[in-house]
Amino acid sequence: MFKKTLMALLLSTAASAFAVPLSSQHALVLEEDSGKVLVEKNSHDVVPIASLTKLMTAMVVLDAKPDMNEMITIDESDVDTLKNSSSRVPVGAVLPRQSVLELALMSSDNRAAHALARTYPGGMPAFLSAVRAKIAMLEMHQTSIEEPTGLSPHNRSTAADLAKMAAAASTYSEISRLTTGTEDLIDMNGRMVHYHNTNRLVGRNNWDILLSKTGFTQEAGRCLVMRFQSAGKNMILVLLNAKASAARMLDAENIKRYVNGEPLYAAKAAPHRVAHRTRSAKSGIMLVKTKGSIKRGKKHRTV
Repeated sequence: MFKKTLMALLLSTAASAFAVPLSSQHALVLEEDSGKVLVEKNSHDVVPIASLTKLMTAMVVLDAKPDMNEMITIDESDVDTLKNSSSRVPVGAVLPRQSVLELALMSSDNRAAHALARTYPGGMPAFLSAVRAKIAMLEMHQTSIEEPTGLSPHNRSTAADLAKMAAAASTYSEISRLTTGTEDLIDMNGRMVHYHNTNRLVGRNNWDILLSKTGFTQEAGRCLVMRFQSAGKNMILVLLNAKASAARMLDAENIKRYVNGEPLYAAKAAPHRVAHRTRSAKSGIMLVKTKGSIKRGKKHRTV
C-alpha cells in the first residue's frame, strides 16, 4: 500500500513541495501511512549515496537467513583500497556475524560491510546478484549498486528511490534495532572496544528515531536516511549531499520542526555554534547539545 501510494505521489506533478530552507542538495520527506510528500528538493536526481548503501547490504544479508552467531574473520580483502578509509576493526578480528552487522550499520564500518558480502552464500557475485534482485523488487528504477559499502561513486540512487529503501529496511526489526542504538561495547579479539552511532541525533531526548543511516564520501557529501515519529505520525526522511555534518543535522532538525509546526532555526546559526561547542552554551538549538557526541563523531569517518 505504501509503495503504491508513494509511486503515485512521486509521479504526480501536483505533489506538494514545501519551502523548508535546506543545505542538502536533494531531499524528500514523506508521511509514511499516507505517502504524502511534505518536503521535496531535487528528489529524482541520480547521485552517489555513500554508506546509505549499507541498508541494502543488511537487507540482502538478512534475506539469506544466515547463522548470525557464525564467526567471521576480517581479512585483507575487506580493507578499503579505493579511498583508504579508516577502520577500527583490525584485520584478523573474529566476530559473530551479528556483531559484524552491528558495526556495518551503527558505526558504518566498511570492513564489516564488505565482510558481510564476502561471506554471503555464494560469495560476492551471489551477493551482488541478490542486490540487483532486491532493487528490482523494490522498484528502485533509478538505483545502481555495485559494491556493499558505498565507497564507490557508482553506487547511485535518488532521494525518491531511497525513501522506498528506507521503508523496506524498516520492516526488518534487526535493522531498526541496530541503527537506533546509541553505542555498544564489542569484543574485538578479547578487547572491548566502544563504538558509537554515526548519527548524532540518535538518542536525543527530542527525537524518536525508528531507523537511521548516515553516509559520507567526497562525491556524495553528507547523507542521511531516517524513519522517525513526530506529531503522532511516522515520517521517512532522505537528505543527500549536504556539505557538512552540522548542515545535515540542521536540515533534519528544521524538517522535524516544520512537521511539528514550530519555528525553524536560522541556517547560519548552526555552524557557528557547533564550531564553538562551549559547555556553558544554552542555545535553544538542539545541534549544540550533547557536545561529547559531536566530538566522538569526528573520530569516525562515515562513508
